[in-house]
Amino acid sequence: MKVERPVPPDQLVERILRRELLSCAPDTPILEAATIMAEKRCSSIVIVADGRPMGIWTERDALAVDLGSPDAFTKPIASVMSTPIKTISGTTTLGDAGMRFQLEGVRHFVVVDDAGVAIGIVSQSDVILRHGVEHFLVLRTVRSAINRPMVTIPADTDLRNAIAQLRSARTDAAVVLGADSDSHGIVTERDVLRLIAGRKGIPATVGSIASRPLISVRHDDSLLGTRNLLEEKGIRHVGVVDDAGQLLGLLSFSDILSTLQYEYVHRLDEALRERDEALLRSRKDLNLAHKVIEASLDGIMILDSHNRVEFVNPAFTHMTGYAPEEIIGKTPSILKSGRHDDAFYTHMYQTLDKQDYWQGEIWNRRKNGEIYPEWLTINVIRDEDGSVSQYAAIFSDITERKKTEERIKNLAYFDVLTGLPNRRLFLDRLQLAIANAHRHGHLMAIMFLDLDLFKRINDSLGHGVGDQVLVETAARLSHSVREGDTVARLGGDEFTILLPEIEHLEDAAKLAERVIGQVKQPFIIDDHELYITTSIGIGVYPEDGETVETLIKNADTAMYRAKDLGRNSYQMYTPAMNARSFERLTMEASLRHAVTRGEFKLVYQVKVDMDTGRMSGVEALVRWNHPEMGLVSPAVFIPLAEDMGVISDIGEWVLREACKQCKHWHDLGLPPVRIAVNVSALQFRETKVPDVVARALRDTGLPPHFLELELTETVLMQRVDEVVVVLKELRAMGVRISIDDFGTGYSSLSYLKRMPIDALKVDRSFVNDIFDEEDKVTEEGAEIVSTIISLAHNLKLKAIAEGVETPAQAAFLQSKGCDEVQGFLISRPVSGEDLISLFDRDLLPEAQE
Repeated sequence: MKVERPVPPDQLVERILRRELLSCAPDTPILEAATIMAEKRCSSIVIVADGRPMGIWTERDALAVDLGSPDAFTKPIASVMSTPIKTISGTTTLGDAGMRFQLEGVRHFVVVDDAGVAIGIVSQSDVILRHGVEHFLVLRTVRSAINRPMVTIPADTDLRNAIAQLRSARTDAAVVLGADSDSHGIVTERDVLRLIAGRKGIPATVGSIASRPLISVRHDDSLLGTRNLLEEKGIRHVGVVDDAGQLLGLLSFSDILSTLQYEYVHRLDEALRERDEALLRSRKDLNLAHKVIEASLDGIMILDSHNRVEFVNPAFTHMTGYAPEEIIGKTPSILKSGRHDDAFYTHMYQTLDKQDYWQGEIWNRRKNGEIYPEWLTINVIRDEDGSVSQYAAIFSDITERKKTEERIKNLAYFDVLTGLPNRRLFLDRLQLAIANAHRHGHLMAIMFLDLDLFKRINDSLGHGVGDQVLVETAARLSHSVREGDTVARLGGDEFTILLPEIEHLEDAAKLAERVIGQVKQPFIIDDHELYITTSIGIGVYPEDGETVETLIKNADTAMYRAKDLGRNSYQMYTPAMNARSFERLTMEASLRHAVTRGEFKLVYQVKVDMDTGRMSGVEALVRWNHPEMGLVSPAVFIPLAEDMGVISDIGEWVLREACKQCKHWHDLGLPPVRIAVNVSALQFRETKVPDVVARALRDTGLPPHFLELELTETVLMQRVDEVVVVLKELRAMGVRISIDDFGTGYSSLSYLKRMPIDALKVDRSFVNDIFDEEDKVTEEGAEIVSTIISLAHNLKLKAIAEGVETPAQAAFLQSKGCDEVQGFLISRPVSGEDLISLFDRDLLPEAQE
């Protein structure tokens, strides 16, 4: 014999039905029925005869009315009603009701009692709004509920055609397209119903009855928030837009219902029913209750009416650490974490008294003292007399969910690489620090830090090593500051330090010195010993700014001033720095147009063959003649051009002009010489150098073997395999390659052997170190230069020394077999016309004596 299981009253349809059943007689005209529905704002009307429902007429049925026929409005409602009527028992569970809505494709059920008499009506909206499925809706996005194509109708569409499209698409609403996204509207079955009830003329177009504006939500909003919006606005449809504001579709109550996994809800209802049944009969059959709840993965605790524990399941013990004998007979207060005040628990018990259940997040304490979060549901169990007999508490450990939330928060406010606060959190703390300093009248400061020449590490050793340097730098900065100070990473190699309270300006200066000292200690990373320095700018509140923006700008300006003065130092902000900053901005603006305005010119420095003393080549050097600032040093504008990203344009102009000048000398019948052009590392990365060179040679007519490109070791050490391919392509064209400033970078014999190189240039710093201040040969300086010359010759490369300024230097280089020299001893950089006088002359008379 099957035992009927009792169903909790709050899970039945009769709990949520609307007993105000809108009804009419079978002979009621369509017009009158539509008017009643419109006045009551009801989407259906039940046709009742002799107290029993015989049919139903809904807003959807209104789409079938021929609006152009006057007779259509006077037809009796019974002639167009839907029959047989869809009914449902009041004792049906909400889960089963949801399943029936899905399976039968309707939006309304007439609720009948055991005698078949209509007692009310229930809709999809009632189930969604009152079934308690919030935990499903909050985890789902709006986009996941869009399960049917959107119907769109131009605003100028004939109304009858528009209604026909709604009926054909079997949809209850369509978007009425406006001129732009802000003028879209919506037409629904209810609009058609109101049109019938209004007894007015039929509008010509659908746009005249559309509701505007179309209320919309974002595609990634939660379904719970959207459901609440529908309820709040008293509407049944909203538009769904993407991140760009483009309309993706329409969402209705029907879509939300179809999204819910009612199969699972049904099973959950069944499990809760079995659980409640076991609890209700626990006095008679406690063993049966154990079988039901011991299998649950959720912790379960049963309390008597005096709030003392009667029973806990194994999952409770697993999560809390308390064995049954340690908790039974005691109150749940043993689990309190101390995080909630008395008001929290007072509100919990008040809710239990009013609603017979409470649900929410709570922090409890395990036996080992660990505090953890849980999602707790408490149900009141009443006996036949309605008195409280027990409480059933069901909870799950949500520690992992909270950790996930914390990780998401960290992604928003903390730097992933270093773990430091990011820009957003730094700005929040800075705003708070300014407000606090203003309130209490004390000083505060911020520091802007930038690692000097950090880009070289990424370029030469890779971003992996660079990232390790940043992590170690973050740790050193954090150890240098006081408790309460904030170290943040803004991005790249930029850091900030917030000092929310200082007594004297010297406090910030002392910290800056300490930080500089910490950063310049060697970094040992992957067998590399690296030395890094930092430049720091300091801004102090209120002297250097009273707002976030002003303080940041001024500290940043001071940091750039520290870099301009040689790096590895700090600078306190002064108003004069703004003038220099403005000058830099002015120079940047001018530099962007300097090529097109013809402000650049080339000068040329001679290279001399040490055997003949005659010119063997020239190096092209760019100069900028600013119309207001005059001649600007390359040491100033070249780094600026690289920072601005215009160095490639300047480099291409230099290459073309140098090739043109060299070809001009040849055309004059002068002895043919090579022209050397420098290529920056940034230009090498940003452009296809072989294409640029080929274009310059083709346009100027200079034979390729008269062009020499000078590259630094930094260029060669970046993406070595790719560089080798490019250099071989240049060599195949006939272009010569030399390494400039050899020995000052990350020198490696392996790349020298792999790459098609013609010459090594000894850096001027090494040439200058050959002799000391008393013109005596220095052992170390002479050895370095001799070694580089020998290395070049062993590799069958030419050795070229630059920065030669004295006859003694020239004589030493000649004695060591150096092939070519250049420097002020020979000639300062001169114009192309002035250089003509130096052709076919002996340019080393003193060095040859």
